[in-house]
Amino acid sequence: MGIIDNLAGLFSSDMAIDLGTANTLVYVKGKGVILSEPSVVAYHVKDGVKKVLAVGEDAKLMLGRTPGSIEAIRPMRDGVIADFDVAEEMIKHFIRKVHKRSTFSKPKIIVCVPHGATPVEKRAIRQSVLSAGARRAGLIAEPIAAAIGAGMPITDPTGNMVVDIGGGTTEVAVLSLGDIVYARSVRVGGDRMDEAIINYLRRNQNLLVGESTAERIKTTIGTARMPDDGRGASMQIRGRDLLNGVPKETEVSQAQVAEALAEPVQQICEAVMTALEVTPPDLAADIVDRGVMLTGGGALLGDLDLALREQTGLSVSIADESLNCVAMGTGKALEYEKQLRHAIDYDS
Repeated sequence: MGIIDNLAGLFSSDMAIDLGTANTLVYVKGKGVILSEPSVVAYHVKDGVKKVLAVGEDAKLMLGRTPGSIEAIRPMRDGVIADFDVAEEMIKHFIRKVHKRSTFSKPKIIVCVPHGATPVEKRAIRQSVLSAGARRAGLIAEPIAAAIGAGMPITDPTGNMVVDIGGGTTEVAVLSLGDIVYARSVRVGGDRMDEAIINYLRRNQNLLVGESTAERIKTTIGTARMPDDGRGASMQIRGRDLLNGVPKETEVSQAQVAEALAEPVQQICEAVMTALEVTPPDLAADIVDRGVMLTGGGALLGDLDLALREQTGLSVSIADESLNCVAMGTGKALEYEKQLRHAIDYDS
């Protein structure tokens, strides 16, 4: 079996997949991150059979805009698979997109999973990856992948704290000697922030906006702290007026967005504080020296590092390529598999 595996390895491009709630990134051994697309699938249901129409970027454009016969969904919820069949099709699509060569090559694939994923959820991810054509499927915990991707010296006997804010979950972890000392996964992330913006506009302005509009507000003027002038930048948005049911255009300011995001931001701060409280004293001393590293798409929210700094009193830095951190770290685990063997789980 070992010889067959080695031969298969010669013909295949082993890959690492960051199967995120919002985006899926694929890292190919020796090439780096070569695919980054939204984790969205659009399918058509006919006689009870799902036929996939679009995946990724094309499917995302359909979210909230489909007729009755077509559904556009995100098969991942809170970092784990919510719709098994659709997730499998999505993984297959991305593997095919990366592997333009013959179907003979069966790659070895490492996927990152949230630290809080249950054995059943892990098995579902592994099964989907194997069904999609992998010869072996390994799993790595998201906080370890994020820390490796951010370039943190996690194999040293010192404490490192990483806060990975994804689409569905925020993972707070303290790492030392290449493994997790403490980790906590809270179901707050980019999606929860979008929901908070939608709810705020519905309550305060009687305006109903879709997920894509909420996401645009968050990425354009989103901030974790109240602007100094009490208003900040503003942008024009369109939605449906709930009082008379007609479409309407209005202006939303940074101060309003900060107010809308206060709760999810507070939950992230509390998760970090909880982690600090239970960290062993010697590791806590290292974290005071080194500070906290933010990774994931949520780390790009304006002034989030300042909000955390105010709450914890620690220095907080944002990883260079925070969006790609987990994919890069999972990819490095693939490249340096011998050194990180203890962190990759091939058989649960």
